[in-house]
Amino acid sequence: MPIVRTAFTAGALTAALAAALAAPAHAQGSPGCAPRPAVPGAEKQVAACLDDLTTAGTVGSGHTVPADFAGLHAAGTRNPSGVPGIQLDGYFPDTSTTNTNNGWNHDAQFVIRLPEHWNGGLVVAGSPGNRRQYANDFTISDWALAKGYAYAATDKGNTGTEFYKDGRRPGDAIVEWNNRLTQLTRAAKKVVRKRYGRSPRRTYTAGISNGGYLVRWQLENHPELYDGGIDAEGTLWRADGPNLFTYLPQILRAYPSYAATGDPSAHKALLKAGLAPGSEFLWPFHDQVYWELTQRIYREEFDPAYTGEEAAYNYAARPRKVHRAVARVALTGRIRKPLITLQGTYDTLLPISTDSDVYAKLVRAKGKAPYRYYRLEAANHVDGLYDTYPDRLRPLLPCMRTAFSALESWTQDGTPPPESTTLPRPASGDTVNTCSLTS
Repeated sequence: MPIVRTAFTAGALTAALAAALAAPAHAQGSPGCAPRPAVPGAEKQVAACLDDLTTAGTVGSGHTVPADFAGLHAAGTRNPSGVPGIQLDGYFPDTSTTNTNNGWNHDAQFVIRLPEHWNGGLVVAGSPGNRRQYANDFTISDWALAKGYAYAATDKGNTGTEFYKDGRRPGDAIVEWNNRLTQLTRAAKKVVRKRYGRSPRRTYTAGISNGGYLVRWQLENHPELYDGGIDAEGTLWRADGPNLFTYLPQILRAYPSYAATGDPSAHKALLKAGLAPGSEFLWPFHDQVYWELTQRIYREEFDPAYTGEEAAYNYAARPRKVHRAVARVALTGRIRKPLITLQGTYDTLLPISTDSDVYAKLVRAKGKAPYRYYRLEAANHVDGLYDTYPDRLRPLLPCMRTAFSALESWTQDGTPPPESTTLPRPASGDTVNTCSLTS
């Protein structure tokens, strides 16, 4: 998700931020919780031995920040709890200071969790949107820990809606995202070996939105580090398009007229830009919260010299140096380890037709690595919106978890997942907590 704003009330936001500011710095755990391995390359590290590494325990103990993951899951999501182990918090050397978690005012922060009962595996994640290192705690960490995996996550090296100020060259901030996940994966593997006496048998990378982009990039560029990945609605960057700049300005130009009068030609332009028919009820929210801000902050990252209106931005006409900046972080589809991609057909921030549909074609054109792609009918980019429209949407998270189990079977015993398909929105059942990968 290319933006930090989420779908919850102002009161909830105030409470979440208050909790974040009130969260104490992490205390040392009991002397009996050992070994507490050092994180290679870390400039600062704090260890704690916890009775519960999941959010059921860490919210109260101050070992997570709820504001980091607010709005990313449906209210009825059931999560496991009661996983004892060691939590390591710290940061790698960095010069930027956008991340205020733990009172450190230092970027390149990470969290590593080592469960007492280890299954031999490791899951590594980068944060969605412009969030910080605890953003996946509820959606990925809790579930992975309960299965026995060690877990590691990074803030990607810069956070917030001014992330583009990090670095000296256009594209530097996002280049750092990829480098920080690689750095953390290598360090986490060594930490696991020190803690348990052997290296992980399986290492997976998983992520949502910008975190999904990181999964794609890692499997294209560092397949030696992973056994497979789960990419949920990853952001697509292509130097010649599609990318955010090839559709967001079109949306910004057409939406005001559609919103004011229902102009059929404006509606047609919005659909041509990639928005899905039937998703119109989501457009006002995305206009208020996402579209213009997303366009601006990512344009600032790749094209800071532009001074016009965002709705008038013409990526194709911009200087070649802008396209070269995007090329620095572009995806090719040349994955070299098994990957499962999921995205909702009602994604109104990263339209599926300009994103995962395109990426799936890129992967298939390479024709080598095992790949599955599941299109989820009526899933949106942010599961928190399900609570507002339970009769129109479905959450993505339960399908992501089912896909992870399928990836385990695929990579461990050779059982392939169901074939790629579009999954209809279930007419009944617990869509918040269950998902089948067969239509």
